[in-house]
Amino acid sequence: MRETLLPADSYIVINKSIITDNDKQVLNMLYLPIIGSLPITLYNILLNDLDRLQIISEVSNHAKILSSMHISTNELIEARNVLEAIGLLKTYLKTDTVNNYIYELYSPVSAHEFFSHPIFNIVLYNNIGKIEYEKLVAFYKIPKVNKDGYTEITHSFSEVFESVPYTSYISSSDSIRKYNKLKLNINSSFDINFLIESIGSNLDKKIFTKDLQELIISLAFLYDIDVSKMQNIIRTCINERGTINREELRKTCRNHYQFDHNGLLPTVIEHTQPEYLRKPIGDNSKLAKMIYTFETISPYDFLKSKHNGAEPMKRDIKLLEDLIIDYKLKPGVVNVLIDYVLKTNDNKLNRSLIETIAGQWVRNKIETVEDAMEIAKKNHKQISKKVTVKAKEGMEKEVPIWFDKNIEAKTASVEKRQAIEDMLKEYR
Repeated sequence: MRETLLPADSYIVINKSIITDNDKQVLNMLYLPIIGSLPITLYNILLNDLDRLQIISEVSNHAKILSSMHISTNELIEARNVLEAIGLLKTYLKTDTVNNYIYELYSPVSAHEFFSHPIFNIVLYNNIGKIEYEKLVAFYKIPKVNKDGYTEITHSFSEVFESVPYTSYISSSDSIRKYNKLKLNINSSFDINFLIESIGSNLDKKIFTKDLQELIISLAFLYDIDVSKMQNIIRTCINERGTINREELRKTCRNHYQFDHNGLLPTVIEHTQPEYLRKPIGDNSKLAKMIYTFETISPYDFLKSKHNGAEPMKRDIKLLEDLIIDYKLKPGVVNVLIDYVLKTNDNKLNRSLIETIAGQWVRNKIETVEDAMEIAKKNHKQISKKVTVKAKEGMEKEVPIWFDKNIEAKTASVEKRQAIEDMLKEYR
């Protein structure tokens, strides 16, 4: 269900952690390349709303945030969703005449935890490339100091302090602020319990600790691995002590993915259109079916379907990544753009042409598949007016099927219906 957020809706911010300057540095250096600037800006605005004790804010309304960030309510919701998904924010809502929100802020993971994380580390590397990644690693590395000739003389607690008689007291530690971080909440269909039960009787089920289960679920999500394949991978990672080598598990999962994807690592091009930007289900027209297809297929799979199932070229995959990361186009919008350019440009993905159109769509704040289709139609109409009649006729012979104004009509011809069905089959 799409959330309706109004500028007048109120909110308060509660700090659930102790957020340090080092945390802010981690956000800007490590989180920013993954989630983009808008979520980071929103996090900082909410952090700045806190009182001088950095615990709880006064009641404010969202108009202040919208004005400060110069964004729409939909963009605010999306930025907030990203913070929630990445483990930096929890949101609570109480509906009323004016809705009331509570935003709980959490600390980012430490640099060490970030570079050890099965998802964060890989996505960061893939987003910024080898050179920039190595610069970040070097920045956070602890320098090695030569201690040859030195003897440790550090005193223990008992050497400095004496014990005192026990005095009864009431502990208040539960209400004291502490360093809190949220774990990544992955809503996955991966059945970890089934995997554990069916892994085999010769393996002690006790080795599947909570942390190991979370690692397996994260790896399965990141590398798109089902239970059956994960079982085989785990069996190859069991060491002589009967436990699972976690580093070997990460490496093997990554190798399997790269083997199936020509050496590539998973990227944002495998994401689909965000739920809140999709057309409500219920319309059974041909146009609605095409919109649904654009919304529910990833740009990678969409482009792959245009290659008759063959792996797209690396430069084309890089183009998709740039459209999503640099231009911040939504996956469904990227699909429409790719379809439009291929159909009107003799099946060629001309980067300069695509980037020109992408820039225009960004400036027009195109976020939904329907809006992308509409602006593509308008663009094509304007271009058609500038060409000769002969060129115009040639241009109109090859355009996306969804340019047809009568596509929603129930009396569409058999040929037209077949063309639409063929188009939809490409992406199934």
